[in-house]
Amino acid sequence: MKVAIIGTGYVGLPTGVGLAELGNQVTCIDREPSKINALKEGKITLFEEGLEELFHKNVKAGRICFTTSMKDGVENADLVIIAVGTPPHPITKEADMKYIHAAATELAEYLRGYTVIATKSTVPVGTGDDIEMLISKKNPTADFDVVSLPEFLREGFAVYDFFHPDRIVVGANTKRAKEVILELYKPFKGKTNMLFVKRRSSETIKYASNAFLAIKIHYINEMANFCEKAGADVYEVALGMGADSRIGPKFLNPGPGYGGSCFPKDTNAMAYMGRTNGVDLSLIEAAIKGNDLRKKQMAKRVLDMVAGQKSPKIAVLGLAFKGGTDDCRESPSMEILNEILAVPGPKVTVYDPKAMENAKKLLGNKVQYAKDAYEAVKGADVLVILTEWNQFKKLDLEKLAKLMKHKRIVDLRNTFRVEDVTSAGFEYVGVGK
Repeated sequence: MKVAIIGTGYVGLPTGVGLAELGNQVTCIDREPSKINALKEGKITLFEEGLEELFHKNVKAGRICFTTSMKDGVENADLVIIAVGTPPHPITKEADMKYIHAAATELAEYLRGYTVIATKSTVPVGTGDDIEMLISKKNPTADFDVVSLPEFLREGFAVYDFFHPDRIVVGANTKRAKEVILELYKPFKGKTNMLFVKRRSSETIKYASNAFLAIKIHYINEMANFCEKAGADVYEVALGMGADSRIGPKFLNPGPGYGGSCFPKDTNAMAYMGRTNGVDLSLIEAAIKGNDLRKKQMAKRVLDMVAGQKSPKIAVLGLAFKGGTDDCRESPSMEILNEILAVPGPKVTVYDPKAMENAKKLLGNKVQYAKDAYEAVKGADVLVILTEWNQFKKLDLEKLAKLMKHKRIVDLRNTFRVEDVTSAGFEYVGVGK
């Protein structure tokens, strides 16, 4: 199939590369010339495990190309996938639809023959109706259908998730559109569950799923707080809970709070939609409030470790919102760092294996940047671990002890075993124990 994808971010690019790998002819469109120029030159513009190899393979095979021209991408396409951002409105926190509306209005002019327009961006319920109206207004003779095709790619595992989906959800209101999507996902026939629902149901599924997972994370963090006071071990509690098939073991890992480009944005947008529809979504509202408080509580744990010191040096490992990605958007690390930096005195040195460049855009010169973990901890009064990179688990504790001024660790990802760090002479604060 000829597929056009509008947007080359953390959803658009992995989706484009994945569809090319399945044998489709894919054109990725982005309005940012620097991105397109880099991709044309063979330079990957984001980090995802396994993406670069597939990218080069399909570029070489001629199955994927890149352009800033909507006309070149959309004309003669069988399917156009909209994968642009829906950032939160700065005041209401609802999803800002300006990029979606702009893409729909612009592409309308270039539709030739029957075309399916699919929204892969996370969009409010009713967006499909809005896109239909915008396209029909701009191009009254266009022959098209709009479907909802929500993405369920986990950052850090996007390539794996593309080829091994738990389910494929399609919101299609016509048989003709359904047939196109069935053809697109023919390689997955018999391998995963394809769920065809009403378009508005599909738009709701994505928000409902992310909000539920965010609530689950917030819940286990509350249990972690309880375990710390009650003398229990949150991992043993999570193990017992997760063994119940009605609950399941996933998303029961305590930490500094949920973050990233999806959960904070989508929970706020869902809460907003609840309010505008007169529905009390109290669980989601509580998770949002509690998760915001969580970052402040975690920052306090760090500051309590250096209380009374005039200019303590704090070493921070981990800036991405989770391991496996370079994405710092809504990262708990960034929010905790900002809380720490708001207090006069502390000097902060940071390191992340993949997210340094993105972090520099957010932190500027407020912190020092180290070339590796050991450089970061040199002379530090406390080491703080904020992202669950596997390489941090392999750090030499004896070497850390020799490099640091004071042997203190605040481990918000429970990277180390308590017995190991205490036997190495560290004062240690983890989560949920």
